[in-house]
Amino acid sequence: MLQAIILFAVGLVLICLGGDRLVDAAVAIAKKLGIPQIVVGATIVSLGTTLPEILVSTTAAFDGSAAIAAGNAFGSVICNTALIAGLTQTIRPAKKVEYASLSWRSLFFFATIIGMEIIGYVTGNYGHITGIVLLLLFVVYAYLNVIRSSSEGGSEEEEEKAGEISIPKELLKLAVCAVCLFIGANLLVNNGIILAEAIGVPERVIAVTFIALGTSLPELMTSVMSLIKGYGNVGLGNVLGANILNLLLVIGIPSAIQGIPVERSTVLVDIPLAILVMVVLFVPILIRKKSSRVQGVLLLAIYGIYCVASFV
Repeated sequence: MLQAIILFAVGLVLICLGGDRLVDAAVAIAKKLGIPQIVVGATIVSLGTTLPEILVSTTAAFDGSAAIAAGNAFGSVICNTALIAGLTQTIRPAKKVEYASLSWRSLFFFATIIGMEIIGYVTGNYGHITGIVLLLLFVVYAYLNVIRSSSEGGSEEEEEKAGEISIPKELLKLAVCAVCLFIGANLLVNNGIILAEAIGVPERVIAVTFIALGTSLPELMTSVMSLIKGYGNVGLGNVLGANILNLLLVIGIPSAIQGIPVERSTVLVDIPLAILVMVVLFVPILIRKKSSRVQGVLLLAIYGIYCVASFV
């Protein structure tokens, strides 16, 4: 028990340090290349902070724990949106968002998750074909980010601040930070499960709460650090980008390799709730081009009710 607590603490430290430095490196790259903060948040930062979810779900699928594989992905979407975005928007609502960057990514997310809900409801599993399609959609998503980054170019002020930033040096920092986040999240998840199993929590509940929260801690730390450093769009873009990658890679990779069954509770509860919290967060933002503290409070309330209901 003592060893688990110590390793849990070590994981938390790695995540805190990694999240802090990852934001700095990502924003530096954005300024140097003239790329908007939200584009970097939705691509580079999101991929780095989604690595724990990818490993956990792929490993769980190989171990025969399908409930963890699917529950981790959709649970992370709920956690990223309701807890992380809810917390940041409650503390400091986004007064101005990069609409062009946000709108097409939101539409991409909703189209993908609605399709996955239909497939899960009709077939009860995500087979090889579904996995391959999701991976192909990831290629499309990456391509769209590349071709649209030029039209979503950064402001003159951001370009002036680029200074003597070294791209190779910042990319190295980014890689080291991603490794720290990866190791830290796994330490938290593994030791969190040990403690959770001691109270007899079911596998799916562990997946959508403890594991989802543990693997979403990198997103939490990068979003909080972005907020503290005044890079609010990085945090918002990171949440949206991470949610998209949770669908395309965290589900796509294990599905393409061996397929994963989808529990009925995932189709009837987890996926609809993931859609709901994303609607609460992004639809008002797309309409008003800014967020409000009310959205953040509502999202936190939804997450609290969801966690309590999961254990009842």
